[in-house]
Amino acid sequence: MAYDEGHAQILRDLLANSDGITERKMFGGLCFMQNGNMLCGVHKDGGMFRVGKENESAARQVNGVGPLSFTGRKMGGMVDISAETLADEAALAALLALADQFVGQMPPK
Repeated sequence: MAYDEGHAQILRDLLANSDGITERKMFGGLCFMQNGNMLCGVHKDGGMFRVGKENESAARQVNGVGPLSFTGRKMGGMVDISAETLADEAALAALLALADQFVGQMPPK
């Protein structure tokens, strides 16, 4: 599964001022890690954010966000975002805040 390099650049730009960010190819796409923990990423049809189960409901309120299920089975605490949502700065900021809140509590790897 390939990913759109333009979508990856959108997330790179979004995370440019964040500390501890690295990139890693995973899930057939590209993931952005914060201190070794997955924060968000891009895949063939859009992107994903790791918001945690407690933030999942709030994240699903953002337009263009749904459950993440690569294999047909929902991945708890992860949300899928459409390609159109990747172009929405307000939506990305809201999702990043939720993901950062969850992943920021995790110990570095």
